Amino acid sequence: MNSVVIGSGFGGIAAALRLKAKGHNVTLIEKHKDLGGRARVFKKNGFIYDGGPTVITAPYLINELFELFQKNPNDYIKLTPLKVWYQFIFEDKSKFNYSGDENEMKRQIERINKDDAQGYEKLVNFTKKIFDKGFTELADVPFDKPSVMMKQLPSLLKLKSYKSVYSLVSSYIKNEKLRRMLSMHPLLVGGNPFTTTSIYGLILYLEKKWGIHYSIGGTGNIISGFEKLMNEEGIEVIKGSEVTQIMSNQNEITGVQLDNAKKIDANKVICNADPPGVYEKMLNGQSNNSFMFKWKKNRMEYSMGLFVYYFGTKKIYDNVEHHTIKFGNKYKEHLDDIFNNKKLNNDISYYLHRPTATDKSMAPDGHDCFYVLVPVPNNQSKIDWSLEGEKMKNLVVEKMEKDLMPNLKENIVEDFYLTPDYFEKDLNTKYGSGFSIQPKFSQSAYFRFHNKSEIYNGLYFVGAGTHPGAGVPGVLSSAKVLDKIL
Repeated sequence: MNSVVIGSGFGGIAAALRLKAKGHNVTLIEKHKDLGGRARVFKKNGFIYDGGPTVITAPYLINELFELFQKNPNDYIKLTPLKVWYQFIFEDKSKFNYSGDENEMKRQIERINKDDAQGYEKLVNFTKKIFDKGFTELADVPFDKPSVMMKQLPSLLKLKSYKSVYSLVSSYIKNEKLRRMLSMHPLLVGGNPFTTTSIYGLILYLEKKWGIHYSIGGTGNIISGFEKLMNEEGIEVIKGSEVTQIMSNQNEITGVQLDNAKKIDANKVICNADPPGVYEKMLNGQSNNSFMFKWKKNRMEYSMGLFVYYFGTKKIYDNVEHHTIKFGNKYKEHLDDIFNNKKLNNDISYYLHRPTATDKSMAPDGHDCFYVLVPVPNNQSKIDWSLEGEKMKNLVVEKMEKDLMPNLKENIVEDFYLTPDYFEKDLNTKYGSGFSIQPKFSQSAYFRFHNKSEIYNGLYFVGAGTHPGAGVPGVLSSAKVLDKIL
């Protein structure tokens, strides 16, 4: 059995390893000269910047890929738990250290609003029920038939999946600061807390169950560990070549063609590439697509875009935690601008990552390493990032200097930024969305792009755009779905 995997993000690598463990001959193809996809690494003058995911949850999903081959994960990677998971900074400059210490969580909640401590406890208990159903039971179940979805509907309705995450949180929590903090999880997978189905409230409990971890050497070190394992197990890895066409005979997949005109025969092609791009660019447009599939594809709504500013400083900012989330003055209005109005505004919220809080190897001696991520509209907005990129960089630096990091501007010694254009051009995501399609109820499970193509025999999908969705646990679980399909 010859299988080709397109794309080397977490989902693609996990799929390649799982197929190899099942006895397939596997070739993994990556258009860039380095592996990782969204999780690739940028190295500049002694600074190491993770290109993508930095919040590692459910580490067992990473470890079990090594264990498939009777290998000890600790020989390849080193994951360490964080004590403070996120430091939230509110518009009035007050701070909240969010962690797995439930007593400390309740103490901080009581300081903000005494009545919400009990509501928080009830919320966590309810998200455990969602987690038990949505993650433990359904994350690796193939949703390729309507009957599978229909069977789950009563349970999903009982878990209030018709509510948004913000609405669910608000039914337990009265204080607006705490509502923002406890409803922000959809943003980690590309969703608007006001429209994302409350099923994604399971992320709150998923963090509680296994904690939040950091990979020493950065998330890119996990990719390096996987690459070493793939080489040991005889997976052929082709870098620096792009698949330009997936070949088929009628609706049967027969292989792939690369940009150097080389052809590789395969009866199974697994795409870690974004599904819309695969159907539109690699499969001769839509000639074989049914009317229903075209309708489904055209009605999809896409996640926000990301502006990511990477920088190194000659000053060490010891007061900054490993993960910081700073809210702007407005929440719903700002999210409306990003998701619905598709326009920029100056009242930004941002996520700041400081790996050097845990791992000094990420920067030269006496320096600090950061990236700051700002949710922005995707490229349906028609924003010209060649004009707006520098303005956004200056705004972000100004905000961080004011909120958190005195004299930042004069201490930056290395920097660059990525906009939705990078996600569209380099990572082939439609409209430069950071996380493929939004995690709304009408775009979840059966309503997402299927893991097993609805159109072509031998074509499969893993990654953010398919079931169960974005985020490291989501894309790793999408590869587990293949175990049940193949």
